[in-house]
Amino acid sequence: MSRFPAVGANVALKSTVFKFQLQIADLDRHYYADHALTLARHPSETDVRLVARVLAFVRLADERFDLTSALCEPDEPDLCLRALDGRIERWIDVGQPDARRIIKAAGRAERVIVHPYAGSASVLWWAGVKRELTRLRTLEVTAFPETALKTLAAQVTRTTQWQITLQDGVMMVSTGADCVSVEPDTWCAPRG
Repeated sequence: MSRFPAVGANVALKSTVFKFQLQIADLDRHYYADHALTLARHPSETDVRLVARVLAFVRLADERFDLTSALCEPDEPDLCLRALDGRIERWIDVGQPDARRIIKAAGRAERVIVHPYAGSASVLWWAGVKRELTRLRTLEVTAFPETALKTLAAQVTRTTQWQITLQDGVMMVSTGADCVSVEPDTWCAPRG
């Protein structure tokens, strides 16, 4: 079971609550677990971004991951994995964060992962920050395909159940009505 901030804590009054029941079979990492996620979707957040946050969790699933209130608290990542001593092992942002934010995160975390998801807008963002960020040895930038996210977002309800199999980096998401292949594209791999 994953830990998440209480719904209502640091969340705008008009946020919408979504519950995801996830059955994850990660054949690459030999990780098999069920996770119940309760997410508050901020009024400024789209369903596509909500799905991107869920897939960021799925891609590196761990019981210690926390989905934070990053939309309400700008100094926090979207997803955070902390060591038992409080160190940030993984800082994960979804979208197109400012280069300064990523550089600052690299100083706070052992590894920084960014998941852009907006298709051509993300390609333009990466072209603008790539030169400055590729010097960061612990940075990973892995884009989610916009078309797959839109397909999944169209099927999200307030209570969503997915079965996800990960193999060779590809996520097969079974929604009950459909099976969607999500093939992330790594634009920058960590070197450390």
